[in-house]
Amino acid sequence: MMNIEDVRNHALSLPGCKEDMPYGPDWLIFRIEGKIFLHIWLEAPEPTCAVKLPPETGQALKQHYDGVRPAYHLNKTHWNDIYLEQIDETLIKQWIEQSYELVVSNLPKKLRAPYEQK
Repeated sequence: MMNIEDVRNHALSLPGCKEDMPYGPDWLIFRIEGKIFLHIWLEAPEPTCAVKLPPETGQALKQHYDGVRPAYHLNKTHWNDIYLEQIDETLIKQWIEQSYELVVSNLPKKLRAPYEQK
């Protein structure tokens, strides 16, 4: 099972990831080239993180897993809350990476090039 620190460390292991707290001390935000791919609300009643996924992927996950729900404070079409105590670590890491890759894929080509898989 992953905890908030595990999620943070995994996000920071991704190339070019930057962490900040623009909404105050109870939110951690992870960005690639200024674009957010992961939110962690430190005051959440249960340990969660929010990832950005294609709408059809997020919808399918919400239907299949009780631990995936529409993001509480974010656009519910694109953002999904992952309840860390209910989802396997491998899946959480996979979804964080999918969120990162989705954001990278939408960067301008010049910014995207260093992060694309060769």
